[in-house]
Amino acid sequence: LSMGWLFLYAGVTKILNPEWTAAGYLNNAKAFPGLFQWFASPANIGWVDFLNEWGLALIGVALILGLAVRFTSYAGILLMLLYYLPILDFPHVGTHSYIVDEHIIYILVFVIFITFRAGKYWGLDKFIKKLRRSSS
Repeated sequence: LSMGWLFLYAGVTKILNPEWTAAGYLNNAKAFPGLFQWFASPANIGWVDFLNEWGLALIGVALILGLAVRFTSYAGILLMLLYYLPILDFPHVGTHSYIVDEHIIYILVFVIFITFRAGKYWGLDKFIKKLRRSSS
């Protein structure tokens, strides 16, 4: 629930802020600057911002509801990698971290969700699994 809230809040605050864009973050990438500057280009920043805002929000909703937790966790890992890499100036990450920062911690939480099939214990995934069993 807390991971879901974290992602939902991050997405909704971006969606509700018409001035928000990932362009500055992407243009200042330390690792793979060419790739991230391509994402930040005028031709791409519209869909990048849209996927970022709504990706965060939908990952949050899915985690809170316990819906498609495994798929959602893979999407969360991808998104967190795309947040981590631009600030990676190996071995430093951002201004206060050494290799591991909060994005790596979130990735590890998603790996735990996948490994232990978190959705089958709580939420709509559990409910859907019960419905499938009872209908067969």
